[in-house]
Amino acid sequence: MSVYVGNLSFKVTEEDLVETFSEYGTVKSVQLPKDRETGRMRGFAFVEMSSDAEETAAIDALDGAEWMGRDLKVNKAKPREERKPVGGYGGGRDSFSRRSDRRY
Repeated sequence: MSVYVGNLSFKVTEEDLVETFSEYGTVKSVQLPKDRETGRMRGFAFVEMSSDAEETAAIDALDGAEWMGRDLKVNKAKPREERKPVGGYGGGRDSFSRRSDRRY
């Protein structure tokens, strides 16, 4: 499991997060998602630590704490939900199929 860190400064780096979270245990990985179109940080991150106890210690210490001018939102990350495909022309038989069935 990992920790969700929200309301981050757009200037934060992976190194900043590793340094801060290392005070509460061993940081295994950090993910800083970026916007696909702009390449800009999205203002949140996921930090994976070595144990649940370390994650809990970090959450207890950092949730609501002021860091880099922002009040952090830190909690257990929720599992990623499966997304439905985006786009298309409706469900089932689409409008193109219906049009092609017509006889003129």
